[in-house]
Amino acid sequence: MLIKNIEQRIKINKVISLSTIAFAVFIVIAGFFFAYRMIEDSRKSIYILDNGVPVLAKQTDVLLNRPVEYKAQIELFHRLFFTLAPDDTYIKDNIQKSLYLIDDSGKKEYTNLKEKGFYNQIIASSSMVSIHTDSIALNMEQKKFSFFGKQMITRKSSVITRKLITEGFFEDIIRSPNNPHGVILKNWRIINNEELSNQNKNSY
Repeated sequence: MLIKNIEQRIKINKVISLSTIAFAVFIVIAGFFFAYRMIEDSRKSIYILDNGVPVLAKQTDVLLNRPVEYKAQIELFHRLFFTLAPDDTYIKDNIQKSLYLIDDSGKKEYTNLKEKGFYNQIIASSSMVSIHTDSIALNMEQKKFSFFGKQMITRKSSVITRKLITEGFFEDIIRSPNNPHGVILKNWRIINNEELSNQNKNSY
């Protein structure tokens, strides 16, 4: 009888010991997990000094803002590439800025327009060229975009409005002063640039 009691006590002690060890391991793992979560949350916290007083500001997830940056980059490229004045230096400066945002497909289109005499016509006719962005569609899976807008060519006697539809791809790169969004546009091409209207200006 005494031996059975001793055996039962040994079994009970063994169960209690194993349970204690398992519980201790669980506590340690849970502690590591919560500590990791706290460190991750703390990394998303930024303190900004406001007149010497630290103010907590939460850092937003970069991935959530990325589509917005893609659209901003696409809009910026088109605005730089198609905003022109009758000034050769102004045109070259804008084109140069736009080419930092795109691969060699942008340079090919610039060379194509230059060979057709497009920029010389702008200067000779003292025209102003601007664009209006209607919408930008993104395909995040294929990393492809489509730009929809209008191109306005303002001359002394008329205003020409042309449809402007382009498409291409986008890719993440390292941010730089010339490319603050860290996005490069690739395989860009103009799909449609047909004339929509040609309105004469009233002369008094």
